[in-house]
Amino acid sequence: MIKASIVGGTGYTGVELLRLLSAHPEVEVAAITSRSESGLSVADLFPSLRGHYDLRFSEPDPDQLAEADVVFFATPHGVAQAMVPEILKREARVIDLSADFRIKDQQLWEKWYNQRHGCPELIVEAVYGLPEINREAIRTARLIACPGCYPTSVQLGFLPLLERGLVLPGDLIANSASGASGAGRQAKIDNLHSEVSDSFKAYASGGHRHLPEIAQGLESFAGKPVGLTFVPHLLPIVRGIHSTLYATLLDASVDLQALFEERYAAEPFVDVMPPGAHPQTRSVRGSNVCRISVVRPQDGDKVVVMSTIDNLVKGASGQAVQNMNIMFGLAETCGLEAPPLLP
Repeated sequence: MIKASIVGGTGYTGVELLRLLSAHPEVEVAAITSRSESGLSVADLFPSLRGHYDLRFSEPDPDQLAEADVVFFATPHGVAQAMVPEILKREARVIDLSADFRIKDQQLWEKWYNQRHGCPELIVEAVYGLPEINREAIRTARLIACPGCYPTSVQLGFLPLLERGLVLPGDLIANSASGASGAGRQAKIDNLHSEVSDSFKAYASGGHRHLPEIAQGLESFAGKPVGLTFVPHLLPIVRGIHSTLYATLLDASVDLQALFEERYAAEPFVDVMPPGAHPQTRSVRGSNVCRISVVRPQDGDKVVVMSTIDNLVKGASGQAVQNMNIMFGLAETCGLEAPPLLP
């Protein structure tokens, strides 16, 4: 049985981790921390977990946390940097759901997150936890940087095209829309129901923090610099991301449907939909699945890829559990087989 600890369990990714791990046959959650809620029962804060946990939130203590086999960080950026070195010294493995170790260029990270990096020596070691490209490195990693939600949907959509050099790398466009849970659980006027409901808007169009992470991944696929326009939007829903991706084809003779089907044939959590299908956010809600459709409108030189995920599952906690399964030699789907919720 794998013992797991969770740092920062009061946000949406924290409670999603608890939900998924409660049904995992090979995991026991040994500790969950929160400075603000220390001493409070997990079930009192999250009534949905009544009967599943008798844990109480505790102050984060590296010695206690490192008694586990794996420590998940479901914390805001900057928090994991302060604790991860001590936990690694105690030989526990770490899966960080924040952005602290995703970007390999330290100065670029500091520019986008407006603070100095607390442990730059670990940036090189951290393995980017997108299983579809880094599965072998994940198996032996001590530290996993779990991808962001927008980056997961965008990278999986562009991956088959860039790997094969089939599109113009200098003109990639990603229009992505996320449910309100992507903004976290903290109170903000912009996230109130009366502000979000019955509306749809773009935001951070001049530059979003996920942009350098996405570009870093796309450049690794293409083997060269890319030009990416990324515009995020806010949907009036709780969960889900829909990314519509655009690129210019360099080889119009390629069977795009076959390309995507072949690339993802062995991937348990990527579903390439039939020709003419359009993925919906509700078709992935609560699941670790990314559903993808690809089309070439009017047989022209543009390719359009539609990619949907649940931002809290494949975009965060589910992908973290998928990484854990790989790290500990379990079946990759263990604890993640439940189908999406509908309606």
